[in-house]
Amino acid sequence: MSSQTPDLFGFKPAQGDLFADEPARNDGVGVANPEAVRARLLKLLAEARAAEFRPPWNERTTRTIQIVFPQMANWLPHDEAEQLRFAFAQEMRRLTDAA
Repeated sequence: MSSQTPDLFGFKPAQGDLFADEPARNDGVGVANPEAVRARLLKLLAEARAAEFRPPWNERTTRTIQIVFPQMANWLPHDEAEQLRFAFAQEMRRLTDAA
């Protein structure tokens, strides 16, 4: 009886993993370029710092940026990410208190 022959109840054993012996491939999905992330975060921070009385974006974009900014920072080294999050939070606090 071969491994693909069903038993008396029609059960066939599962096929083995054809790629089990190969290393996992990274096709770039889910991987961010830290330089690009850093540049984007610094740009957003500079825009916030340049604003005088209110956030430089409309209300919807501001809410989105407030959610996304800390998450994007996760792609950077821990200390740098913490510093950027802190600086951005300070600017947003300044801008929302002034409004």
